Amino acid sequence: MPPTSNPTPAVAPPPAPKMPSSTLDPMKMGFHHGVSLLHGWLPVTIEIVAIVLLIVAILRLTRRWWFIRVPIAIVLGVVGAIAAWQFTNNQGLASDPAPVLLWVTVGLMVGAIVIAVIGWPRARWWQRVAAILAIPFTIASAGVVLNQWVGYYPTAEAAWSSVTAGPLPHQTDMSALAGMRNTNPKTGVVVPVDIPDTNSGFKHRTEYVYLPPAYFHGATAPTLPAVMMIAGEFNTPGDWMRSGEIAPTIDKFTAANNGQAPILVFVDNGGSFNNDTECVNGPRGNAADHLTKDVIPYVEKTFHASSNPANWAVIGWSAGGTCAVDLTVMHPELFHTFVDIAGDLGPDSGNKAQTIARLYGGNAQQWTNFDPTTVMQKHGPYAGDIAGLYDDLTAMHFDRSKLPKGFKMPQVNENQVGLGGQDDMMGGGNSEVGAAEQLCAENKKVDIQCTIHTTQGGHTWQFAEAAFDSSLAWITARVGLPVSPAATGEL
Repeated sequence: MPPTSNPTPAVAPPPAPKMPSSTLDPMKMGFHHGVSLLHGWLPVTIEIVAIVLLIVAILRLTRRWWFIRVPIAIVLGVVGAIAAWQFTNNQGLASDPAPVLLWVTVGLMVGAIVIAVIGWPRARWWQRVAAILAIPFTIASAGVVLNQWVGYYPTAEAAWSSVTAGPLPHQTDMSALAGMRNTNPKTGVVVPVDIPDTNSGFKHRTEYVYLPPAYFHGATAPTLPAVMMIAGEFNTPGDWMRSGEIAPTIDKFTAANNGQAPILVFVDNGGSFNNDTECVNGPRGNAADHLTKDVIPYVEKTFHASSNPANWAVIGWSAGGTCAVDLTVMHPELFHTFVDIAGDLGPDSGNKAQTIARLYGGNAQQWTNFDPTTVMQKHGPYAGDIAGLYDDLTAMHFDRSKLPKGFKMPQVNENQVGLGGQDDMMGGGNSEVGAAEQLCAENKKVDIQCTIHTTQGGHTWQFAEAAFDSSLAWITARVGLPVSPAATGEL
């Protein structure tokens, strides 16, 4: 690869991570762009229709129906709800406790199926129609509650775009980039990329690269810094743009910052929606090798991104936040900055024994190799200017006087976002709760600067977007680009 010049920071990095102030408006997070799936008339309508259809389906006058068949449906519905609850807990699929309403809707979904089967004989035509229609509506009700919990699809349009593999905001083809050279576009563009898995063998989906307006300002591509963007446990590479809806945040930032922002690389760390690799190498795929050995060289070669680790950062949400910390402490030769948004203490797929079995095929040494605390203790003091930011969730109160001067906490209005469960008091283990405090303490022992921002809220994509918004100016400066006062919200 030919040598490249690296962007020169406009100002010297601060001695400790200090974020430019940012004023967040919860109503600007994209909720008003389309029919909301998190609140409003549509979720309520789906749930009401499901209940009405179930009532119509069970309206019978025989004693046998009410004393034998209806109780059977109720019992099987309860069993189904308990089974779903146990599976979720045993697999460690959630950081926060699910709302009780989720298990109620799961039970109703199972009950609706049972009613349709055992109630078909001797039912009138309208009862059969209601029983059949109750099944998709109860399934949709469970999906609505699940979505409200995690905030995955803010709007019906976002859900439809994802299901139909519709284009991301500002998406264009690679072939269009040459024609945009030496122009001054108002917004950046997103291009889908098929990154070869030559070095990792990791079978992955289409990934995406965001190129800011400044990328097109000259006759040749400038050498820009880059930020790897990693989503949560259940994900697609486009989730930051679809579910996180960060496009308006980026557009507002670049408009106020002379078109300048890092290249954003939306990676696939799973290979499929429900394959939780936690960004490690193991039976679920060599995700770590893909991110470090496939993605980075490709972005540097294809988009002329900087090869200097000081100009590379990682931002991750939930399980992706864990990845962000892990990748940085394991590969300081590749990354010098990370943002961990509500991540865990380390790669996590249940308790330690379950994690070793599921993520590493029973190889306990691999757990040690990918545990960030162990990696830092083994590595010792880190050379260079390495820093991280933790945006964490808690129900505890905190001393706002200790926040960096001028910084405004990400604010999540629970009336406008997903209804995710709230974290409890500080805890241990590999859970999200208390992980930031423990990891930051380990960071400081090995000369990695860190700051923790803690706020009350739900483990939702809306919190991830708010945290991204509040950290964008800081991380842009960290990777070596100038940040105007207008872009920080200080004007």
